[in-house]
Amino acid sequence: MPLNIALIGAGAMGGAIGRRLLATGQNLTIFDLDPEKVADLVKLGASAAASAAEAAAPCDYVITSLNAPHIVEIAIFGAGGVAEGAKKGTLIIDMSSIDPEATKAMGNKAAEKGLRWVDSPLSGGAPKALSGELTLMAGGTAQDVEDAHNVLQHLASNYTHMGPVGAGQTTKLINQVLCGLNFMAVAEATQLALDAGVDAAKVPVALKGGRADSAILQEYMPRFATKDYRRTGRIDNMVKDLNGAQDLARRTHTSMPLTALCAEVHRMLTAAGLGGEDQAALMEYFTGPDRTQFD
Repeated sequence: MPLNIALIGAGAMGGAIGRRLLATGQNLTIFDLDPEKVADLVKLGASAAASAAEAAAPCDYVITSLNAPHIVEIAIFGAGGVAEGAKKGTLIIDMSSIDPEATKAMGNKAAEKGLRWVDSPLSGGAPKALSGELTLMAGGTAQDVEDAHNVLQHLASNYTHMGPVGAGQTTKLINQVLCGLNFMAVAEATQLALDAGVDAAKVPVALKGGRADSAILQEYMPRFATKDYRRTGRIDNMVKDLNGAQDLARRTHTSMPLTALCAEVHRMLTAAGLGGEDQAALMEYFTGPDRTQFD
């Protein structure tokens, strides 16, 4: 039986989540401030709402996919927000990648209003969302995380309960540290291969199954080598996540020198105007921006 789901935020990631849920036959109501993004999903069978409150009203589940904790806060608790329209017991599933402490505070605030909260940030990006193969790390009570799986099973092939509210976001920061460092390592290795006259496109094949292998190596070294800059993510989003990891490291007194360097490189590229580009644009760190790549 189809689920009644509200989706708040239909950007690159939210849009992919919405398309996947519609493809699996769910009833989807959309709210986003960009009418074009809403229209794209309405064409596929979604219903449009005039506010987050209106979107939440008929639904048992509300998914948020937004860029920052203050935006999530407004979408849920602001004027016309989810909390105004949602019925008691509605399960909010926040798939944004935001600060764990802000998440805990919002989870507590939701509970005071009779709403349930699961933070379930993702790894895999829009391509994996569209194929239902995301990796999700969830924070919340055991019952709420189990209930959220009714929805998230359509989006994910790997779903893990990491602990109470906020634990999913903490795990996502750890994921982003590993991804950010891996992106940088693969970009450097690609440039070394190119400078040394080795066919970089063959390196992932040669190393497949070895200790240096990774999903990022397999997907991104060929893209790095050819400067394939089609957008499946954003450098400035990685800056946000690495900033969050460094904030967490300061709170836990954890030394993370490689993460600091990785964050600085991403900040530098963002300052150079490449923040909206895919991680493949890390190659510009080695060669300098060729603006024709972004036309």
